Amino acid sequence: MSAKSRRHAAILKLIAGQSFRAQESLRAALEREGHECTQATLSRDLTQLGVLKGPEGYLPPTAAPASPPVGDGALATTLRRELLSIEKGGTMVVLRTPPGHGNALAVELDRTRPSGMIGSIAGDDTVFVAAASPRSANSLARTLRRLAGLSAS
Repeated sequence: MSAKSRRHAAILKLIAGQSFRAQESLRAALEREGHECTQATLSRDLTQLGVLKGPEGYLPPTAAPASPPVGDGALATTLRRELLSIEKGGTMVVLRTPPGHGNALAVELDRTRPSGMIGSIAGDDTVFVAAASPRSANSLARTLRRLAGLSAS
């Protein structure tokens, strides 16, 4: 088994057993187990493994439910819990969340695929949603506002 494979296995074991909210604390735990790596290497490892970061910290890729609830109900629940604001510009809809919540919202958007959405890119507290056209972006923003219970702006 290569050093990378051993490190990947150690990462999955660590995040399955305890909560890590910061890469530095996970990197330090790996080091204590004999796996030296830089923050950049750890970041690449987490991406390659499909590890998600939620409000409670890093989650193994298997932490997502096998058959998640779909439909407007699940999306509405997630939007009400995670969404702070919506802005649109051109064919993009920009969603703001509390720190650490962007990925959770993007996962639900990708699962439910609201009409007009092409795809999403999530950051720590921001989700960029691509729409097919400016008109689709307007419609998508209205739909997301309605589902989230936010007033129109």
